[in-house]
Amino acid sequence: MNHVLSVLLAFMLSTCGNTPQNDTPASSETTSQEIKTDDLKLGIDRTGEWVPLLTGKRVGLVVNHTTLFSNGTHLADSLLALGVNIQTIFAPEHGFRGQADAGATIKDGKDAQTGLPIVSLYGKNKKPSAEQLKDIDVVIFDIQDVGVRYYTYPSTMHYVMEACAENGKPCIILDRPNPNGDYVDGPVLDPKFKSFVGMNPVPVVHGLTSAELALMINGEGWLEGKKSCDLTVVPCTGYNHRMVYELPVKPSPNLPNLQSIRLYPSICLFEPTIVSVGRGTDTQFQVIGAPNKVYGPYEFTPVDKPGAQNPPNKGKVCYGLDLRDVDTRQEGFTLKYVLDFYNKTPDKSKFFTSADFFDKLAGTDMIRKMMVAGKSEAEIRAAFTPELEEFKEKREKYLLYE
Repeated sequence: MNHVLSVLLAFMLSTCGNTPQNDTPASSETTSQEIKTDDLKLGIDRTGEWVPLLTGKRVGLVVNHTTLFSNGTHLADSLLALGVNIQTIFAPEHGFRGQADAGATIKDGKDAQTGLPIVSLYGKNKKPSAEQLKDIDVVIFDIQDVGVRYYTYPSTMHYVMEACAENGKPCIILDRPNPNGDYVDGPVLDPKFKSFVGMNPVPVVHGLTSAELALMINGEGWLEGKKSCDLTVVPCTGYNHRMVYELPVKPSPNLPNLQSIRLYPSICLFEPTIVSVGRGTDTQFQVIGAPNKVYGPYEFTPVDKPGAQNPPNKGKVCYGLDLRDVDTRQEGFTLKYVLDFYNKTPDKSKFFTSADFFDKLAGTDMIRKMMVAGKSEAEIRAAFTPELEEFKEKREKYLLYE
């Protein structure tokens, strides 16, 4: 039966088209940054490694719109076609179909296309309960991450692993490339600032795939009570950490292309400030600005858009910078933008709209305090570099890829 399942799935996938049809490709003008991925095989595509593990099992899926085979077929649809007993879909931030605003409450319900029950893991219920897992024998996690600590999908993975560890459920992680996986940078999270935008003591850009991070969470005892999750990881093949991966679909509504994904580590820090990061435009996380000409010559006006209702500075002309042509491969993570805008702000006491949330994003209050004290990026970097170097050494033993 295991062999039959694998053969059936392989045949079904081979007869599908080769291009994802259900979302906008996460394209970018910076294609010169890419390394060819012709030999890349995603964890999900290596069906012989994980499909046999589902025989006779009741399955829970932690998935969203990015959970696609390389030909564009969704995992849930494929498993249903094979008669796999899917009990529940657990949905992260932005929902199962990936269309909800950032921070919007995701409600439990039923998927209109498959009829499967959906349990939200964003909002009050961030961790599967014992009741929600009692009729499940194995959990599959497969969501495209962007390799940045602020992003909430890894936090969902952490809680899913924790719930599986507490309830004796095995967890299978189907791995995907990290589009920011070619470097490691930024301050390491101080546990005092742990939140859903930073669960684990990793830097802003940790350089790990989801499976590598899961192995590190297990290995370092970061789950509650230092429990260990019964983890099976299915790595990609043909991937290495030098690769900048062009995502076939946008991972969330406001990261529309590779340039936004590469800029996200640096400019997400603007979220709890008076500065817009382009939500409510078609250049999200590629432009920055606020309603004052002091910030720069580029102009944009945020308006309501799908995935960005009531965006910051809605209806106001913002002035600032267009970052669409920045060489993100060369620049990486930088504090220069947030420092520049802070220093140009006439009334600096109004720059942070939430100092608490800024500290949670930064993973420390050191960054904000040094900014206020007038320190340079070099001085701030010098303060967080020792812990960053320690993390890099610790990270090495969990790497699955060159």
